[in-house]
Amino acid sequence: MRTITVKGVGSVSAKPDYITLSMAVESTDKEYDIALQKASQRIALLQAVASQNRFEDGSLKTTDFHVTTEYENVKDRNGNYRREFAGYRCTYQLKLSFELDGLRLAQTLSSISASGAKPELSIAFTVKDPSKVSRELLESASLNAKEKAEVLCNCMGVELGALMSIDYNWGELNVFSRTRYEIEDGIMPLMATSECSVPEIEPDDIDVRDTVTFIWEIA
Repeated sequence: MRTITVKGVGSVSAKPDYITLSMAVESTDKEYDIALQKASQRIALLQAVASQNRFEDGSLKTTDFHVTTEYENVKDRNGNYRREFAGYRCTYQLKLSFELDGLRLAQTLSSISASGAKPELSIAFTVKDPSKVSRELLESASLNAKEKAEVLCNCMGVELGALMSIDYNWGELNVFSRTRYEIEDGIMPLMATSECSVPEIEPDDIDVRDTVTFIWEIA
């Protein structure tokens, strides 16, 4: 039995319609309870920011939480180094997601900078429904493969037969805009005191590609 194997390439361009604001809060203290308390106080400040900017209760979500022990090398009077307990490090990873709104993003960032919480920030532009992009991508790849197969068969004077198999790697798609929006830790206090607001931006479109391999029988 003769077969033809074709790899279909799909491509989709989508406009970002969703923002994911990721924040990390860390606190360190030699007392476990105090380290947790310091972190909790900063989390409370961020929750207040969410409330002030009209986010629904529960919008600020914790994506990771862990406590680690920290040690440091200390040199004694004899010139020897020894490992000494430095304290407990408490780390919260949080996420605040909302529909793309440049003004709301700017206002939220300004509120965070003024709150005193001082989180590490990263901002990603994505789509609210990644599954829709995935479906469109698979449709594009499938049509591309069939078109290639039909062209090849027509050129060789044969007919495309029944579809025999489909091979696809179900990996997670990276449905994020290439636009980077970064603010260094040292800039946050300046944002809080500046008379200028955080600039609004229009993120670049999201371009994604994927492949699917098909095998047809040659009739």
